[in-house]
Amino acid sequence: MRLTVSDSQIDKIAQIAEKISAEENRRTRQSHTINNLLQERQQVLVSMCELAELESSEVPPVTVMHNLRSFNQRLVDYTALGHFEIYERIIDGKERRGNVRKVADRVYPAISGTTRLFVDFNDKYEGVDEPESLVNLYSDLSSIGEAMAERIESEDMLLREISDNLESPSKNL
Repeated sequence: MRLTVSDSQIDKIAQIAEKISAEENRRTRQSHTINNLLQERQQVLVSMCELAELESSEVPPVTVMHNLRSFNQRLVDYTALGHFEIYERIIDGKERRGNVRKVADRVYPAISGTTRLFVDFNDKYEGVDEPESLVNLYSDLSSIGEAMAERIESEDMLLREISDNLESPSKNL
């Protein structure tokens, strides 16, 4: 017995294979983005601790300003990565997974609030070149630390839900 396959059936099979491949590529990209975000977050935390340690040290203001610039850059990179690679899709209504949307609806207001705080901190300290501009740095940095703790808690809930959906796509149905 010989099986024949028409051109339209071959085209249909090719379309299905292409959709499967595109979905796998999207999952791989999203998994990679989550890993990058977690690495960026770790760098922000390390940089924040290094900067905070300078409060009790007798270091020159130029050293504090250097570490502050480094911290600000990491904070901005981390915040932008999360916003443009993960949260923007949710904000724009492009997220189709209902369970991810539910978690996002619950945690995004907290994440958004921390984003505003991070941007304000960056704006305040971005061009600092005078020691007098550092007067409130450590109290502001303490506020950033508290916001990071809140953001991490909220962000982890969302990232866990996204990751679970990457591993078991049948949950999306």
